[in-house]
Amino acid sequence: MQWCSSTIVSFLTGHTSNVVFIPYAGVGISYIDYTEKVNIALSEWGLSVNNLDDYEDKKAAIQNASAILVGGGNTFHLLRELQRFQLTVCMNEIISFGTPYVGWSAGSNIASPTICTTNDMPIVQPKSFKALHLVPFQINPHYTEDVIPNHGGESREQRLKEFLSINPDQKIVALPEASYLIKVNDTCKYVGHKDGVLFTLDRKDRIRNHTEVIFE
Repeated sequence: MQWCSSTIVSFLTGHTSNVVFIPYAGVGISYIDYTEKVNIALSEWGLSVNNLDDYEDKKAAIQNASAILVGGGNTFHLLRELQRFQLTVCMNEIISFGTPYVGWSAGSNIASPTICTTNDMPIVQPKSFKALHLVPFQINPHYTEDVIPNHGGESREQRLKEFLSINPDQKIVALPEASYLIKVNDTCKYVGHKDGVLFTLDRKDRIRNHTEVIFE
């Protein structure tokens, strides 16, 4: 997180009194250790986060948060835990009313309408694939067009096009490493050293740095 920590802190200006971190994408690491890693990354800015798993009443913790951070890991496990604690609806509500949301990797996947464009293995089964729907398009993080020689599996682009062939009305924003989206109200801007990609059923368009992503 160090490379983008200044952006995160800037985005959270005025909302740092009670930042709640959701660690449930973490598998193979304790939620305590995961929260500590985030706090170390943000420490130089004087920002700290509170581990949602420490709260007995998790819904109240979300409702009272000044901002919400959601880390990466396994998207299926993250969504299952949010559904298990009945948090998706209240998260959507408070974010729509202005509570800042920062998510990376799995945390960006759940900002989509569904998690169907995650790269992760379904190691657990959530109740449904429906996510927070904070943006009107699917997100694919860690996007790459690299292929491994002599590897018989599908490329990332092929897999995303499979999704669109079944869901022809959907759109996908593919985010390469070290890129992100900043959404404020109805404006969504792409930032990255490499171009992002907007996939629709019949098109593949590049998204340039500091370009507004516009959807009808």
